[in-house]
Amino acid sequence: MVEVLRKELSEGFDEAVQKIEQICNDEGFTVMLTKSVDEIFAKKLGAKNYPRYTFILACAAPLAKMALDVSKDVGTIFPCSFVVYEDEGKIFAAHTSIMRIAAETGLAPKDKMAPVIEETGKRVYKVWDRI
Repeated sequence: MVEVLRKELSEGFDEAVQKIEQICNDEGFTVMLTKSVDEIFAKKLGAKNYPRYTFILACAAPLAKMALDVSKDVGTIFPCSFVVYEDEGKIFAAHTSIMRIAAETGLAPKDKMAPVIEETGKRVYKVWDRI
């Protein structure tokens, strides 16, 4: 089963994004990209009042290598992502395990992904617990 980690945040939106970027870096992830989806919607679709929604895409090279060593197809759902979004005046962060998704969708064998999922879970929860 794939769970969505989600929590309401007390920080303002920009502060929450910066905090998660910093925590990812502190815990050994490389922040590859931070992108505001609502800005893209405003520019490309004219959706000027869409609630704020930002992706924080991060990679922990040792974990990525572990997964790719099991199946190159797992890379099709890389990297790990955290999101910060507004909903009804509140700010939330969320994350879903791509390693669990890889095993559940058949991108990689469940038994071979088990150690990857375990190690990734340890690292991601270090980030999550600090958010």
